[in-house]
Amino acid sequence: MPVTSSSRAAIAISMAIQNGSLSKLQSFNGIFAIYKKQGPTSADVLNTLKKALLKEAGVANPNPRKRNKQPLKIGHGGTLDSNASGVLVVGIGEGTKMLTTMLAGSKKYRAVGELGKATDTLDVTGNVVEEKSYDHITKEAFEEKLKQFTGEIMQVPPLYSALKKDGKRMSVLLKQGQEVEAKPARPVTVYSLSLQDFSPPYFTIDVECGGGFYVRSLVDDLAKALSSCAHIKELTRTKQGQFTLEEHALKEDRWTLTDISQALQPCPNPSGQQKNAKKAKSNEDKAGGICMFKLIEFTTVCKNKFSYQSNFL
Repeated sequence: MPVTSSSRAAIAISMAIQNGSLSKLQSFNGIFAIYKKQGPTSADVLNTLKKALLKEAGVANPNPRKRNKQPLKIGHGGTLDSNASGVLVVGIGEGTKMLTTMLAGSKKYRAVGELGKATDTLDVTGNVVEEKSYDHITKEAFEEKLKQFTGEIMQVPPLYSALKKDGKRMSVLLKQGQEVEAKPARPVTVYSLSLQDFSPPYFTIDVECGGGFYVRSLVDDLAKALSSCAHIKELTRTKQGQFTLEEHALKEDRWTLTDISQALQPCPNPSGQQKNAKKAKSNEDKAGGICMFKLIEFTTVCKNKFSYQSNFL
């Protein structure tokens, strides 16, 4: 079927629009928050987001898992377990370099736990490895025990986690049947911890904490302190840095160029002092390179001269 002039015009307009969309997408530099649903991993969610954006921008058959020659630079900060939901902060463009800096601050979680059963993963996805009674635990005793887990505390990270051993995630090694030793206890910070509901065997707590904190470990340690055991049934991150679940987290139907451009928190422009420091560092590196070159040149000349003289001794 011959291509008419009107068809060619329509194709040209479509390509121009798509190219414009891709240029717009590639101009994004900053961070924003999306809603991660329960089930997929944080990496899976990021790949779904990336694929949706590239598709809208007109990139044919985008494969978000291929990192080479990608027209879009994107990453996330603060991994959420596959069983968890809530705020997942995403960096795009230069924003990928700013995730650590711009996410400085606390995180908030709401966790629903179940007393009387412990699992190997410390959440509902694992196998039950222990059962204990919980009838002796009162609401008052529960709230009193929470005070021991507020402030600066020591915490052992869970075995099933994104932490690595010999370059591989501990959770992956465990699923492969390998033996993994627990990481040593490390200091973490709990800014606030409160009981929202107590309906045994279930309870709901709100936690505000610093980085490196595991709510799963908290629930496990808390139950042990109450002479019982427990695991997490539901976990939702309600805040990360300046981003909250209610105000900032975009749900999947809003993973569009328009919505993201409106939600994007741009990277702060470097101050004059930072620019000067960077320029001075660059000049210093160049000067150091010249000096090193001259030193090598001088050493080579001296060596050759000595070798020339030694032939006549």
